[in-house]
Amino acid sequence: MPREAEPSNNERAFILEALQQDIRLDGRALDAFRHIRLSFGDEYGVADVRLGKTRVLARISASVTAPFPDRKFDGIFTITTELSPMASPAFEVGRQTETETLLSRLLEVALRRSSALSTESLCLLAGSKVWSLTATCHILSHDGNLLDSCCIAVLAALQHCRIPDTTVRGEEVVVHAVEERNLVPLAMLHHPLCVTMALFEGGEKIIVDATLREQQCCEGEVVVTANKHGEVCQIAKLGGVPSDALVLLKCVDVVVSKVKELDALVAKALEKDAAKRDIGGLMAELSAENAR
Repeated sequence: MPREAEPSNNERAFILEALQQDIRLDGRALDAFRHIRLSFGDEYGVADVRLGKTRVLARISASVTAPFPDRKFDGIFTITTELSPMASPAFEVGRQTETETLLSRLLEVALRRSSALSTESLCLLAGSKVWSLTATCHILSHDGNLLDSCCIAVLAALQHCRIPDTTVRGEEVVVHAVEERNLVPLAMLHHPLCVTMALFEGGEKIIVDATLREQQCCEGEVVVTANKHGEVCQIAKLGGVPSDALVLLKCVDVVVSKVKELDALVAKALEKDAAKRDIGGLMAELSAENAR
């Protein structure tokens, strides 16, 4: 099985010595993200995130299916990740790596188990038919911090996604075409975002948004998921050096401020895309809302 190329001893020593002086190779502050570019596709539910040289494409697909027997009133929401050799030589087609497994589990906890999406709103006919949504993350380029990139991409795609309107007639569910009725946005309860921090110097030094080389040199990682209201949804310590409780609290404080910035970035990108689609104020004319 191929492995990611490790940094040489000189590279590792150079990175660590620079961090001792609070210097990063790309000139960022220790708590700064790389430049984030978020764009949307021509179709609803497609988000493209570029975090430095890391690039992730998220796509939301929807279909009508039967619910799980023990969850008759809830729709289905699943998250899958696809890591191809195009992103990194360490990834193989058809073979799930430890990175992919860990990525899927953390996204599952951050977005699905935290109830970011209201699955009850996806129910069409109790015990019979529900919407089944699948968020697929395609990793196009890997230069570190895949989790944060995927989380931003999936959350943005969910907010951007629209599904067909439906009508229930007895035991029959009618899915209306776009020509008949406007598409319906998803019911989002809150917007959790992941921030991954790399630990150095026995956990005393913390950096945000580590590149691939910095991740390979770090002594451990901490993932904190929170929303803009300061509600923490997940704290994951991914091995490495043991961390003091005060270090984790410090990580949470950093994340809460960063999540507000990321949430504002996603909201701004959504507004920009909505304005681009609203040609000549057509959406306002089609809206049934009044001024009351």
